[in-house]
Amino acid sequence: MSFEKFLFYAFSAVLIFAAVMVITRRNPVHSALYLVLAFFASAGVWLLAEAEFLAIVLVLVYVGAVMVLFLFVVMMLDVDQAAMRAGFIKMLPVGILIGLLIAGEIFMVVGPGTFGLDQVAAPERLPADAQNTAVLGSLLYTVYMYPFEVAAVLLLVAIIAAIGLTHRRRGDATKYIDVAKQVSVRKGEDRVKLVDVPSEEKMELK
Repeated sequence: MSFEKFLFYAFSAVLIFAAVMVITRRNPVHSALYLVLAFFASAGVWLLAEAEFLAIVLVLVYVGAVMVLFLFVVMMLDVDQAAMRAGFIKMLPVGILIGLLIAGEIFMVVGPGTFGLDQVAAPERLPADAQNTAVLGSLLYTVYMYPFEVAAVLLLVAIIAAIGLTHRRRGDATKYIDVAKQVSVRKGEDRVKLVDVPSEEKMELK
């Protein structure tokens, strides 16, 4: 076994382990941290595939920015863990069905006789002076233009939904500031109230 193949299997094993831990942890913060590990392992696989730009973007953008945003959203949503666990068993058959469908689709794509060098030719190696960014940009904005735009719209909808969930009213759990009340406050009556507290000497005189 070559060293490159050993690294591929090592990164793949870490990636599968991290992905399983992401969906099995009860604490969403722990799931987010395991997702960071999955991103690092994916970056290693991209490096082995000679996609250096994608690997660097995965680490700098997703780990450095998107995961921080995920953690902020998880903390701000104040997820009710008890309610989520109560509905887990009820939705388990639907989850198993979706998982089986996804597993069937993966088997149809990469199963025996449908995927491999005997069925699909290996991609041509790029020359040493080829630039990852130029090749990726030309593909994104020509061949995959519409999927790229659809993904951008989906991300925008997800951001709007996250903001809407964060700013929903939750009774007394969330405090809101009324700017009009702050401006109309009167210094002498609303902010400062002087109270005459009798001292010990006054109490003794009385």
